Amino acid sequence: MNAPRRHPLAKAVSLCLLIGLPLLAAAQEPSTPTDQTRRGATTLDSIQVTGTRIRKAEIETQTPVQTLTREDIERTGLTSIGDILQELTGSGSALNTKFNSSGNFGFSPNGDGVGAGSAQVDLRNLGPKRVLVLVDGMRWVNEASASGVGAATDLNTIPLALIERIDVLEDGASSLYGSDAIGGVVNIITRRNFEGGQVTLNYGQYGEGDGTQKGADIAWGFNTDRSNLFVGISHVDQEEILSKTRAQSRFPVPGTGLTFASSGTPNGRFIFFPGTASSACPLTDVDDNPATAPVPFCNITTPNGSSYAPIPAYPGDFIGFGTANRFNFSEYNMLLTPSERTGVFGQYRFYFNDKVHAYAKALYNRRESTNQAAPEPIFLGPDAGTGNPYADDITIPGSHPYNPFDIDLVSSGPGANLVLIGRRPVEGGARVYEQKVDTKYFAAGLEGSFGNEQTFFWDINVATSENEAEQTNYGSYNIRNIALALGDTDSSGATCAGTPGCVPLNIFGGPGTITPEMLAWIQPVVRDRSEQSLDLVTANLSGDLFDLWAGPVSFAAGAEHRRYEGSYTPDPINYVTMPDGSVESHYNGVPSLPTAGKYDVSEAYVELNVPLIREGTFGKSLDLSLAGRYSDYSTFGSQFTPKYGLRWQVADELLLRATYAEGFRAPSIGELFGSASRGDLQIDDPCLVGLDGSPPTGSAANCAALGVPPGSAQSNSQISVTTGGNPDLDPETARSFSAGLVFSPAFASGAAWSDRLDFELTFYRHSLEGAVQAIDAQTQLDLCVETLNPLYCDGITRSSVGSINGFNNRLTNLGSIKTDGWDADVFWTLPETAAGRFKLSWQNTIVTRYEAVGAAGQVQPRGVGIEVTDSAIPEWTSTANLDWRRDNWNASWSVRHISELEEQCGDAVSFPVCSDPAKGTNTLDAITYHDLQLGYRIEWFKGLQLTAGANNVFDKDPPICLSCSLNGYDASTYDIPGGRYFYLRADLRF
Repeated sequence: MNAPRRHPLAKAVSLCLLIGLPLLAAAQEPSTPTDQTRRGATTLDSIQVTGTRIRKAEIETQTPVQTLTREDIERTGLTSIGDILQELTGSGSALNTKFNSSGNFGFSPNGDGVGAGSAQVDLRNLGPKRVLVLVDGMRWVNEASASGVGAATDLNTIPLALIERIDVLEDGASSLYGSDAIGGVVNIITRRNFEGGQVTLNYGQYGEGDGTQKGADIAWGFNTDRSNLFVGISHVDQEEILSKTRAQSRFPVPGTGLTFASSGTPNGRFIFFPGTASSACPLTDVDDNPATAPVPFCNITTPNGSSYAPIPAYPGDFIGFGTANRFNFSEYNMLLTPSERTGVFGQYRFYFNDKVHAYAKALYNRRESTNQAAPEPIFLGPDAGTGNPYADDITIPGSHPYNPFDIDLVSSGPGANLVLIGRRPVEGGARVYEQKVDTKYFAAGLEGSFGNEQTFFWDINVATSENEAEQTNYGSYNIRNIALALGDTDSSGATCAGTPGCVPLNIFGGPGTITPEMLAWIQPVVRDRSEQSLDLVTANLSGDLFDLWAGPVSFAAGAEHRRYEGSYTPDPINYVTMPDGSVESHYNGVPSLPTAGKYDVSEAYVELNVPLIREGTFGKSLDLSLAGRYSDYSTFGSQFTPKYGLRWQVADELLLRATYAEGFRAPSIGELFGSASRGDLQIDDPCLVGLDGSPPTGSAANCAALGVPPGSAQSNSQISVTTGGNPDLDPETARSFSAGLVFSPAFASGAAWSDRLDFELTFYRHSLEGAVQAIDAQTQLDLCVETLNPLYCDGITRSSVGSINGFNNRLTNLGSIKTDGWDADVFWTLPETAAGRFKLSWQNTIVTRYEAVGAAGQVQPRGVGIEVTDSAIPEWTSTANLDWRRDNWNASWSVRHISELEEQCGDAVSFPVCSDPAKGTNTLDAITYHDLQLGYRIEWFKGLQLTAGANNVFDKDPPICLSCSLNGYDASTYDIPGGRYFYLRADLRF
């Protein structure tokens, strides 16, 4: 996979030239070039076009570039770049502020943490880490959210006020831009030649009276004969929406009540073997061994809402634990997380003369966001499955002042009788995660041109950028202090009585019995930090090399050096050094270890545009593009990536184009150096009785071989999975192909019924090998139970009662990802009449294949038309926009369509909400959203533009998702339940 380090840059250049020479020899006679103006063509002076490095007065890219203008952005009524890009038909599932991720999702194996408060973009369903984000053609620093070292870009670090337009290239472009440009490139172009001032005020609110969003943008600039300056300030304040305010999100799984709620309740759940039967713990057969069955077994709690001073009496105050006693954690979650963002951006250019100018840019952005989860549960005993001995191997002596059972509760070893204690201390309040993310960016450079008959453009650039994040967590617990407060000694021999500040903990008494003194001992304030930085230097040269029979051969060449550095520093409670030198985690939540790493890369590229035909037998023009990039990484060695393209102007009305590209993505800092951390994932154990009482689905013989006693039940839907990076990872390699046409019929140009009509059709195919990811945890468990293969079972351990108490799921170079599909677009501009001017655009993406296969051939669950792991790949997504202008009035009507999906019902198969229980699947029906906007320009008041709009006008609720982690719907695909959103905007220029 790795190219040798001795590979010189000369080979990259010569390869492109050698491939092109035979084609040049077969070229046709020269003729006069023609211009074809259409969507996708871009006119340049010295501005870089997305999709090519060649700078020329007129050039067209080999692949279609979708451009979002400021008008397009304002039409959405949205205030986040990420939310805007996620509405593109070619976008896949990615994080946004509708994900209340902290405290629920845990850590992914990518080492990127939970990305709380960030907004990302996914193109072609290949993942956000495979999309390269540029600002004015230069790389943007990766995210920091104080929970890991991410491989994706947080678009919430870029204010809307500085954006002139957004170019989206949905094609592989590693030969032009290097690593990460596998799924595509998003290039954000900043505002530059701005004269005067502009103030924009935004106010929006959901129809339920919540989720208020307020914003203010200020822009100011001036131009002189030798300079221009632009300054922009942006502020956005988005308020939260609580899950309990919508019927669809009030329970963990809609339509199932408390069945899938938590066994960690304010009144506690206590599972143990008491030795003797009682009215609360009758004889229960939990063992198929005739010598020991039946045995007394307790699975008990106290009545909901009851509280005892100080403890309940056993057995009279206890009842059997059932579904009605589970805790509804969803009521504490958020449908929309609060996010406040303030950004300042400035750009100055000075022209020394007509040939040379200098520029400097600077940005500072502060994001403050909050996630919230239910009060953190405390799980103790072997069925807790946390992997922390303070929780899993705890012993609570019968002499403990708050132990109502008067027997030692022992987790392991001789006399083991404890299975699980679950208690949710509502006295400690909800878990609140507050993030502060600071983004700093500075760039400077020189740009110029030289030459007389032939003009060459050059530029030299330097940039430095940094994301720094802090997260403060209120409402979590210190598990060692909990263990001390419940037992006699810890592993170091410490005792509660001999430890200053230790207060015995009442975990048995019910809500209100954990005192402020107890909380002061077990509840810390947890502070985590992360940061990423990117420093780069680039130099580029572009122009015409020489003339051929069909026109000049154009080129671009350049070099780039980048240095990446990132780190994640969790609160020291995650890794405490004990007196004997050992390191322990004292964190009751999702623990993690520090991560730090850095690497650098040096690159050089060359790109050629070779005209082969002009006005010949085979059409008006035929152009060949060749590009190659050589990259040398300090982490794994060197890589060469080529790209080839053809553009054939068959006639004025018809353009054909095709590209083939090879690409790669280097493993990120988090993927390489990420330390072991934990994610609490929704997993159905096929060897255990389901939460709804359904029988195990796995082979009884295989489950017995794995150490699962018959009749064992799954007590909690969340299973702790250990994740982490892998320093031996290789880069991902990719191949992409696209072919398409643009048809602009002459009969629809300048006609009475049409000013212009364009049809665009593009076929795309991406093939990714050695994808860096972990096998889906549910798939790994299912395959372990099905095959007993150590490849899947190694790393999965079980307790004496059969439940999983260890699950290791690390990154590898997984097998492959293959996807292909079609983009089909129509753009129609109608002539202006007395009724005004209308423009129609209709964009569609149809995904015909998506296959992910593991390194050992295991098929991953994602696919076309399937919902899994809070993400979806619809077969068809479509967006239609109808714009209207007349005098000072303007309006737009947008229609967004998402085709139906299918998911596995899991343990919810026995509920009516599962649409096809026979197949065990649930259908998420197709949905169509309608958005409206109306604006008026008041000329007498300095051209004040007033705009009112509504998104999801008909208040469509998203389809119910049974497999999604939170809120009963897929937050990366659909609008929120009760999602009708109204907004007003005032825009004043002066």
